[in-house]
Amino acid sequence: MYEPSDEELKPWLLLNLVPGLGPRLTKALIEKFITPESVLSASVQALSEIPHLGFTTAAKLYDSFKKYNPDQELSSMRAHGIKALLLNKPDYPESLKTIWDPPSVLYLKGEILPGDGKAVAIVGSRSCTEYGKKMARRLAKGLAMAGYTIVSGLARGIDGEAHRGALEAGGRTIAVLAGGLSKIYPPEHAGLALEIIKAGAIVSEATVLQAPLPGMFPARNRIISGMSKAIILVEAAEKSGALVTAVHASEQGRPVLAVPGNVESSASGGTNSLIRKGAILIRDVDDVLQELKDWAPSFTQKLLPGISAEVTPPLIPENLDEAETKIWQALANSECNMDELIRTSGQNAGVVAGKLLGMEMKRIIKRLPGSRFAIC
Repeated sequence: MYEPSDEELKPWLLLNLVPGLGPRLTKALIEKFITPESVLSASVQALSEIPHLGFTTAAKLYDSFKKYNPDQELSSMRAHGIKALLLNKPDYPESLKTIWDPPSVLYLKGEILPGDGKAVAIVGSRSCTEYGKKMARRLAKGLAMAGYTIVSGLARGIDGEAHRGALEAGGRTIAVLAGGLSKIYPPEHAGLALEIIKAGAIVSEATVLQAPLPGMFPARNRIISGMSKAIILVEAAEKSGALVTAVHASEQGRPVLAVPGNVESSASGGTNSLIRKGAILIRDVDDVLQELKDWAPSFTQKLLPGISAEVTPPLIPENLDEAETKIWQALANSECNMDELIRTSGQNAGVVAGKLLGMEMKRIIKRLPGSRFAIC
């Protein structure tokens, strides 16, 4: 693993310390100025040229760059044995680089290996049943034995069981935390975290001493799905936060798999609902492995010289309702954003958003950077 020097780390840490400077804006700044050092030395006028930033916000950023000092953060990292992966370095997880808003700094304890690119996320409710615990552990154990790294969030319930299943199989597992790595949350999983560090890593985008706050968990979930080839929801109620991970996975082009549950159990209301909307129903490890095999990217066969490929228009899928048909027809002509699809379908935003999620999960359409859509 490449370990950056203190001088390499400091400008990245400083950007990460600035309040309001999230991953998307950081990414936009790096794309324009190339290096964090250049961002930090840019004028207010140059900063204001970033789309949607504006002069007032640019001035606040400029002042913040002078106000914050990364030395304390670096000292905290050393005190707690924490390393960092930087977005512009080759050892940063490749799959995470591909999402729309990757963290510029990924703090970690343990080690991420190249083989961890072959990862599956297993998530679910904290308030789970014994059935959910058994399925999470069984799936994690089987996938770990098949050579997959298990990614989850170290939370109570399904997440903890997923990590334990991977460890029981002697496999690798990665836990993504919402808060800083200086203090494990939940505290009763401190021992489990130590086991995970020996067989993988615990990671976070939060600064070292940051306590986990409610709003940080949905953002954390995009990293869980971003580090994985697929996501499995084992058990989740209708309003479970685990469903947010499914949305992130769908936006990132990852397949969403779900374990069916008792239709009379509220604990499985969210997962059963996802299956109705198009998530892939799985019963065991063999189902998961088959789906991962089918999801493998296909490559266009090279044509012999002088032979051209005939381009045929895409065929409309079967069993689309009226609103889905209008959405598909619009996307068959060109890529569209949400506003364009609302106008085309004649439906309100809530209906269109629901139809889009369902069509993504059925692999009919795909989400592109900038919240645009296209047919698969």
